[in-house]
Amino acid sequence: MDKYRERFVDLAEKRVNRAINYIRLIGNLSNTSNYKYSQDDVNKIIRALTAAVKDTEGRFKRNGDVENDYFKL
Repeated sequence: MDKYRERFVDLAEKRVNRAINYIRLIGNLSNTSNYKYSQDDVNKIIRALTAAVKDTEGRFKRNGDVENDYFKL
């Protein structure tokens, strides 16, 4: 493998695994014994995560253009 491929694989594995872990942590917020939330809150979270995934997919298709949208309830 060339160095650019090795770097991509190394960073992709680290970042995707970290993202999966954080998504699971967001799922922990569903515990109603510890948290109070509305269906509107849930919808906003799901929309934000879905938009981030779609943006990431689009960046691969557009070759890296960035959109800076940050989540806020």
